Amino acid sequence: LLLQRSREAKAAAYCPYSRFARGAALTAGGQIFSGCNVENACYSLGMCAERTAIQKAVSEGHTSFKAMAIASDSEDDFIVPCGACRQVMREFGRDWDVYLTKPDGTYIIKRLEELLPLSFGPEDLRK
Repeated sequence: LLLQRSREAKAAAYCPYSRFARGAALTAGGQIFSGCNVENACYSLGMCAERTAIQKAVSEGHTSFKAMAIASDSEDDFIVPCGACRQVMREFGRDWDVYLTKPDGTYIIKRLEELLPLSFGPEDLRK
């Protein structure tokens, strides 16, 4: 269901510049929060699908995540989150699953700590 919801979210992507549609779906509190990428003519103001899903979940009071699936139309490689998204994901722990998918439905699962090793997180500010 998580993978399906990420593909559904991809359909809503606003990406007139890159034409690289992405969708993400995140589990939190027994619910699924999805998001798509939203580009802007001022490129740096765009938002990735992963961060959109996280912000939707956080805005509804959820900060404990179990898994996220990421979808795109890229058939050659499993799609991975950008560095900025990895750091935002890390804010909410490092021990959750990230499903990296292809349009044909195949996927691999990585732990967030595999995608962002030796990371910096909230607990580092308490030292």
